[in-house]
Amino acid sequence: MTDATRSTGNIFRKIIAAIILVPLAVVIIAFAVANRQIATVSLDPFSAEHPAASLTLPLFALVIVLLVIGVLIGGIASWLRQSKWRRTARRLEREVADLRIEIEALKRTGGAIPGAVNAPAAAPNRLQLRPPSV
Repeated sequence: MTDATRSTGNIFRKIIAAIILVPLAVVIIAFAVANRQIATVSLDPFSAEHPAASLTLPLFALVIVLLVIGVLIGGIASWLRQSKWRRTARRLEREVADLRIEIEALKRTGGAIPGAVNAPAAAPNRLQLRPPSV
């Protein structure tokens, strides 16, 4: 990939990000302005009237915090599910590196494999059969 193509791709990516992020920021700000009322969240499942632990914060903050927590939980779950693929990729990268080293060693030695029996220089004569006589 050339530098011009790479820089064009970066500019295109920045434009797409701006097209997505600017309206998203406007929606989030409008949501925050519309939902400024205070909400109390009870963390005590046994006493609704007098909770032992509770949070009092604006509704938009509660929703945004819950969205962020949901994204984090989803990202962690996705990362954990992909562990076998990352492990396989690391193993295959090691194999490729080992094979490249072996290829370079074979190029340096002229193609002779150490410890292997070399094939004879000329192929053996083939068996010659005479046609059947009548």
